[in-house]
Amino acid sequence: MSEHRHIRSLGVERPGHPYVFGYDEGPPGEGQVRLETLYTGFSAGTELTFLKNTNPYLHSRWDGGRGVFVAGEPAQHFPVPFLGYMECARVTESRADGFAPGSTVATTYAHKTGHTADPFHDLLVTLPPGMDPLLGTWVAQMGPIAANGILHADAELLGPVVPSLGAGLAGRPTLVIGAGIVGFFTALFAQRAGASEVVIADPSPFRRMRAESLGLTAMTEERAWQHAKTRWHSGGDRGADVVFQTRADAASLHAAMRALRPQGAVIDLAFYQGGADRLRLGEEFHHNGLVLRCAQINRVPRGLGTLWDRRRLANETVALLAERGAAMRAQLVTHVVPFDEAPAFLRHLVADRPEFLQIVFRVAG
Repeated sequence: MSEHRHIRSLGVERPGHPYVFGYDEGPPGEGQVRLETLYTGFSAGTELTFLKNTNPYLHSRWDGGRGVFVAGEPAQHFPVPFLGYMECARVTESRADGFAPGSTVATTYAHKTGHTADPFHDLLVTLPPGMDPLLGTWVAQMGPIAANGILHADAELLGPVVPSLGAGLAGRPTLVIGAGIVGFFTALFAQRAGASEVVIADPSPFRRMRAESLGLTAMTEERAWQHAKTRWHSGGDRGADVVFQTRADAASLHAAMRALRPQGAVIDLAFYQGGADRLRLGEEFHHNGLVLRCAQINRVPRGLGTLWDRRRLANETVALLAERGAAMRAQLVTHVVPFDEAPAFLRHLVADRPEFLQIVFRVAG
């Protein structure tokens, strides 16, 4: 039986002040595995909302029964001890079938130096031998978020029978708004599925350059919707059948709508923490009869849940990384930061706003 161990976790002590705190953890129980974190990825779109005190859970409570937020009843309070959901770890002890000590798994449990997981309840994806463990930070959550967006587009285009991920995009041009990590994964999934052209739109020249290096066509949002209306024709209509919106900005959502053909659909994967007060629903949305579909990671399209679940979406992510992982690491991972330096780095990130894509904290070598 293993000994107790000390775990360190990255959190937010108060607005603008990240910190590392610690606690002791007992040995794994029957059916559990003990994990030693190798890398943990930072999800800026979500985690910076805690640093900036803008996350809705800090000001309201989610009522799951009714599916609404209840204002004035915060579900979380400072200090917030746990952040993050993009981990890759080594199994150091196992009391569960199928997880051998020394194997590498992708999972979600926050920026911690270690974790005790229950494979019955937790998603643990064993990485193929030889796969770069840093890539594993994308497998259990970030990749499946984008894959679920692709699946929602498939459901819009094909209905309840989706033979393979991206089958609805094969032979069709595809536009992705936003060149963050979710946008890049979405674009690369579409490319892998056989889309006839994949355009990714972002205001940042830095991100557009990275997109071009991955074989994607990169444009500004203004140019992208005009490109879709000029170049993409179908049955007399102009524009895209679907547009993936991954940038949490109302003007970006409006650009996505402008790019659609009549009765097209925006597949929205963005987290609008500040709302969308610049959204103009009286224009293209109304006149073209558009669909705005939220592709939230906690649910797959209705009717597809028996065949498509989080594990299958994670396996699709592994398949993409097996083909493109080296190039994706080279272009998308902009910072690898030692875990002990994470608080100082996050303060720098908020104060100085450097260009970045994927930030990864290195915990163990």
